[in-house]
Amino acid sequence: MSALHDLTALQQGALVRAGDVSPRELVEHHLARLEGLDPRSPGVEPLGAFVTVTAEQALERADALLRAGRPDGAGPLWGVPTAIKDLQPTAGVRTTLGSPAFDDWVPERSDHVVLAMEAAGLVSLGKTSTPELGSPCYTEPEGRPAAVTPWDRTRMAGGSSGGAAAAVAAGLVPVAQGSDGGGSIRIPASCCGLVGLKPSRGRVSGAPAYGDPIGLATPGPLARTVRDAAALLDVLAGRRPGDPSWAPPPASTFLAACDRPPARLRVGLLVEPLIADPVVDPACLAAVADAAALLEALGHDVEPIARPLPREAVADFETCWAVLTALTPVPPGREHLLRPLTSWLVARGNAVSGPDFGRAIGALRRHAAAALEALAPYDVVLSPTLAAPPLPVGALRDDADPAADFEAQKRFTPWTSAWNVTGMPAVSLPLGWTAPAPGVPTLPVGVMLAARPAEDELLLGLAAQVESAAPWSGRRPPGW
Repeated sequence: MSALHDLTALQQGALVRAGDVSPRELVEHHLARLEGLDPRSPGVEPLGAFVTVTAEQALERADALLRAGRPDGAGPLWGVPTAIKDLQPTAGVRTTLGSPAFDDWVPERSDHVVLAMEAAGLVSLGKTSTPELGSPCYTEPEGRPAAVTPWDRTRMAGGSSGGAAAAVAAGLVPVAQGSDGGGSIRIPASCCGLVGLKPSRGRVSGAPAYGDPIGLATPGPLARTVRDAAALLDVLAGRRPGDPSWAPPPASTFLAACDRPPARLRVGLLVEPLIADPVVDPACLAAVADAAALLEALGHDVEPIARPLPREAVADFETCWAVLTALTPVPPGREHLLRPLTSWLVARGNAVSGPDFGRAIGALRRHAAAALEALAPYDVVLSPTLAAPPLPVGALRDDADPAADFEAQKRFTPWTSAWNVTGMPAVSLPLGWTAPAPGVPTLPVGVMLAARPAEDELLLGLAAQVESAAPWSGRRPPGW
């Protein structure tokens, strides 16, 4: 008989809808599992998934949902446990942005993402770990345990949504929200063996802060299945009156799109790294080759394509990234609490003049336009997600040399940020695995698919078709 955490988010929601389990029972089950698998006890290796656990609030909310009753038109995730990334302002809950500089910040107002999840009847168990200001592609916040992949607790969960990915991959919650400005959903999805979806630009509102004036970052789902990811996207998606840009609404729901396998597609195969020159691990190359063969077996046409972005785009992206980091309002007198990489990026961003920042934004948009024109003949682009399987904790971090740290991150993630520049939807799927070896755990290897802007439905339909042909749901990490 399956335990509750064995079930997908949609299956758990179906039990609640049928009255076979209550929201409180789900919350109690997952809180007990969280305490057992991500303990705060000395001498026990934690997952580093949660920064703050809001157990009392979660139980109170579950009881309130039960008292109020399931409303007419409630979605399939009503009553299901989840978690919120510690970058999302959450009213009444400490929100640290992954930094000691914000350790005592308790927002008075929640952002659109949190409000949308609450309105859909989801129950948050707390805030998931993120690196400082969500910047690095690893989750090793100062003074807190690193977020690690449950497949091997000596290796990173990726970042910056590493805590969310660790929580979902270990079954602490069935689905969780992340955010992605340069790969921060897809990187941890690859490291943790999950589905990680970065939606199209404008698909999810940035209200009320609108903190990214460039349009690189967007919230999105992390889940064990494509359908769970689509169901959470249905919750998150939607425009607000003040949004500077928005994607057109789907024809029905994103979940329904999973039941519409696409007709024959033209798939561009992109293997050349885009923002660095790493030595790509053979497991990553093998995974993308296997994915190409699978797509062809499903009736799609796959052909190699040239790089759509020039190397000149990297400098413009870095300028914008540094300025975005510098724009975060650190509380006065707490700047010294920032870690070396953040301080280096802030200094770099502050050194950019207003006109130079404007020129970098304009150049980045021209690079994006040229890339979209070059990719227009293709329905989907296939690439590796990362240049390597999950690395040991600390392998990228270099506090003594932040510039070297930043370059190491680029070598690990040479494909993901391209689709933040273009605004295309992109998803990492857990299609690859490292080869078994004595004494070495088998590790997940993600494969990435990206579609034209606003074609999230087509991307989900293809991802669901792939999952049906090569299912991964039977894989469970050690200790499950």
